Amino acid sequence: MPLIVVLALFQYYPAFSGIFRSFYEWNPGMESTFIGLDNFSRMMDDEIWWQSFKNLGFIFAFGVVAWVIPLFAAELLVTLRSQRAQFVYRTLLIVPMAFPGVVTALVWSFMYHPNNGVINKVLTAVGLGSWAQNWAGDPSFALWSLLFIGFPFIAGLPFLIFYSTLQNIPKELFEAAALDGVDRVRRFWSIDLPLMARQVKLLFFLAVIHTLQYGFMAYIVTAGGPDNATMVPVLRMINVAFQGQDWGYAATLSTTLFLFTMVLSTVVVFVKRSDSSTNAKGL
Repeated sequence: MPLIVVLALFQYYPAFSGIFRSFYEWNPGMESTFIGLDNFSRMMDDEIWWQSFKNLGFIFAFGVVAWVIPLFAAELLVTLRSQRAQFVYRTLLIVPMAFPGVVTALVWSFMYHPNNGVINKVLTAVGLGSWAQNWAGDPSFALWSLLFIGFPFIAGLPFLIFYSTLQNIPKELFEAAALDGVDRVRRFWSIDLPLMARQVKLLFFLAVIHTLQYGFMAYIVTAGGPDNATMVPVLRMINVAFQGQDWGYAATLSTTLFLFTMVLSTVVVFVKRSDSSTNAKGL
């Protein structure tokens, strides 16, 4: 009961309060006027809001494609025969996960600085000064700059999932494949990838939900600019609330984002349940 009370007070009440306020011209601490679906109608014509989802889709697609790097790292790591070497390299690869996200964001923003940034300094030093750009300040490069933060993307959940899955594959399968003359590439497509299918599917749905909540890195590095080139739904919601002081409309955007996340979370639950039922029938 104490746990339920705490959850109701700090989780459910704010969520349902936001949904309720989305139907009002909300003025905190003052009289609020009920306006029905006017905020939702306004949202349908909000070009910045829908552009933010377009950026979000690009961020999601890039993130999924970038899984190739941690997958390749995991495949290389499990090929090491020495357990000590595996431990050392695994530790070195995941240590960056211990760094606070704000530190990573600030370091990369310094690297992207147009005058004193490391990237432009290196380009100038090797005779490629013409390639120097205002990486985070040019609408043509800002979103790409945001996406490459954290490169090479190994220190994260995908790498841990790929590595742990590969470690749990019985060694007898690899030995039998080697005796049958299966090379490393064919083994990946015929053994490794099929056995990782469930984990990849789970990782995919988690990435969808995580992407819907994306906003912290963009807020630190670009604040959604320039010219809304890196605007995402969370930042649009924050800007409407704290800069525009339009709390009712911000609640509408928050409610819409909440519904998207809820629907996708429900899909994840049913897919996992379907997989579990299928496996149970197979057994």
